[in-house]
Amino acid sequence: MIATPTVDGQTPRRVERPRTAEELAELLRSADQAGEAVTPVGGGRALGLGDPPERLDVIIETGGLRRVIEVSQADLTASVEAGVTLEELDAELARVGQFVPIDPFNSPGHTVGGTLAAGLSGPLRLRYGPPRDFVIGLRVALPDGRLVSSGGRVVKNVSGYDLNKLHLGALGTCGIIVAASFKLFPRPGYELTLETCPEDPWAEAARALALPAPPIALELTSDGRLFARLAGSREGVTRMARALGWPEGDPSVWTRHAAAGGDAVAWARISVPSTRLREVLGHLPRQARWWASPGVGVAHWTGDLDPESVTSARAAAEQAGGSLVLMSAPVQLKRRVGAWGSPPPTREWMRRLREAFDPRRTLSPGRYVV
Repeated sequence: MIATPTVDGQTPRRVERPRTAEELAELLRSADQAGEAVTPVGGGRALGLGDPPERLDVIIETGGLRRVIEVSQADLTASVEAGVTLEELDAELARVGQFVPIDPFNSPGHTVGGTLAAGLSGPLRLRYGPPRDFVIGLRVALPDGRLVSSGGRVVKNVSGYDLNKLHLGALGTCGIIVAASFKLFPRPGYELTLETCPEDPWAEAARALALPAPPIALELTSDGRLFARLAGSREGVTRMARALGWPEGDPSVWTRHAAAGGDAVAWARISVPSTRLREVLGHLPRQARWWASPGVGVAHWTGDLDPESVTSARAAAEQAGGSLVLMSAPVQLKRRVGAWGSPPPTREWMRRLREAFDPRRTLSPGRYVV
């Protein structure tokens, strides 16, 4: 028997598990016409993100949408349905020597649609950027039952408004992602992991990032350990490793690192300009556990977070021009401090877009910033 997912302790009246995009769109239209509130769910790995729902009547799971629509090795593009997991996508692309560099925390089990709707990324963002940089097309189900597409299946087929970005990180509030197209990257021929625990890890991280060929991922932990992931040709990687001069580490650290966050009492993501990250982390409690990507200004803080500490750290992050978002937390903490922090200056525009796509507030009401 399949367990019924809950969202911040709320249980839906029913769970729908469509097998096609058309079936999903019709289920969403029916719920919208009936005045029911719908929360879309992919792999369920990011259900802790967002504020508690105002209402929850129906959960629509996208896990039944499992087709790999197209892989074009020559064009370096792939199109897949939203229920394909990142692990399944990676295995499929490995056959042609390519990959999509999405490595979110609380893995494995994320689906393509859920990852994009939650706006997740991981250490590989240092080299390849966030998913918004290589998502070239989306297909989305709207509350009125329409299936609409933005972008395309080829890299150059993008003109006018980039509506892909409207849905990335929006928790499905403007539509449910049913398929996505990606620009692909060649799979590195050789990789090497290095690890060190220097006297000044921030200075050593800065030195690594300033190399002519920096790591594709660089992570710093609260106990002062640095991990670097090097990739390329064997000759090039060897040259990079020699320039860095760190001991070789265990490559499985990246798999273990990706699993982080899932069992935390609470989990917050701090995003600030990279030059301000060390300063902002200084506002966390002395014994706080965190891991950071110094090159992109992102850090993840886990543990038994209290309202006062979250409020203080969020104020520091926002003062630095960034944000602190609760990725997962007890409902009481969310109600006390909020999942998102201060409203962005674009909130009015976001509200208008939400009204245009979802006038009845059918999709995830209360969970997002609008």
